[in-house]
Amino acid sequence: MSGTSLDGIDGVLADFSQPARPVVLAQAQRPFSVDLRSDLLDLTHPGVNELERAARLSQTLSTLYAEVVHELVQRAGPGDFPVAAVGCHGQTVRHRPEQGFSLQLVNGALLAELTGMAVITDFRSGDIAAGGQGAPLVPAFHDALFRHASIPRLILNLGGIANLTLLLPGQVTRGHDTGPANLLMDGWIGRCLGQAFDRGGDWAAQGRCHPALLESLLAHPFFQRSAPKSTGREDFSLEWLESRGAWVSSLPPEDVQATLLELTARSVAEAVQTACRGYEGAELYLCGGGALNVQLTKRLRTLMPEVRVGRTDDLGVPAQQVEALAFAWLAWARVQGKAGNLPEVTGARHGVVLGALYSP
Repeated sequence: MSGTSLDGIDGVLADFSQPARPVVLAQAQRPFSVDLRSDLLDLTHPGVNELERAARLSQTLSTLYAEVVHELVQRAGPGDFPVAAVGCHGQTVRHRPEQGFSLQLVNGALLAELTGMAVITDFRSGDIAAGGQGAPLVPAFHDALFRHASIPRLILNLGGIANLTLLLPGQVTRGHDTGPANLLMDGWIGRCLGQAFDRGGDWAAQGRCHPALLESLLAHPFFQRSAPKSTGREDFSLEWLESRGAWVSSLPPEDVQATLLELTARSVAEAVQTACRGYEGAELYLCGGGALNVQLTKRLRTLMPEVRVGRTDDLGVPAQQVEALAFAWLAWARVQGKAGNLPEVTGARHGVVLGALYSP
């Protein structure tokens, strides 16, 4: 898995012989170089020679994905575990479900050739073809692993974008994107301090949230939309942030960062409190890179004192493994011929077996 935050690749080697209790045999991470991240970021905006640049980056990414696959097998050590398939999400550079497409960069044929393994990729197109958003896709996996018969549970993935899964007793599983998670905070600290991310939210903690700027950001139409809904860099970008004009340019940069953290916290809290209305004892479990943002976690707990906030580690799956494990699960579902989407989440007309298969 490599996500909207454009920070790198997360991989797991997982045993699904007991599908409801997968066992992670190995984990590996590969950060993107500064140049690769810059090239990918450039491709999220309209530009010249896009087709050639996209094809070239697909090859580069596929080589990196293959290196992660080989590293996973080496880390797992000796053992008899024939790999059924590599599930590879690819790198999203455009997400336009309202126009009928979501584009992830990966060369499935090349990845199959480099690994000698079957590769399953292009997970979103089938759902979009059936009228869905193509996102979020992880709620079906969250349902399989984390649902409790009597406790309302919510799973919040904090990647570039935040997506929320609702596992409420007696209700079908639902979920949707809530807005930006790390995307804007990462971009702003990169612009101002040249750092990839705000470790622990320490820089944001040095600033103060600016109420007028926050309300301007929360006025984005996405936050008023009803689910099913998904979003990406097309809606939330540094260009959008800087269009707030003097509020951004005249503030101390750490105040802008504090405001962006509050934007994430407030948009998540509103979605959670709306979903949990009428339920008691709700539990919210964080995963993804943003789960390590101490200041963000503190704000979520302050804004939602009635909700227990923890990490998916508490449920047996480390926060940094969940997203990669979800796409391993989606690959397993493809091999089994099982639908991987939830129409109640994405808005698709029906369940779809997701993913395109490339044989080695």
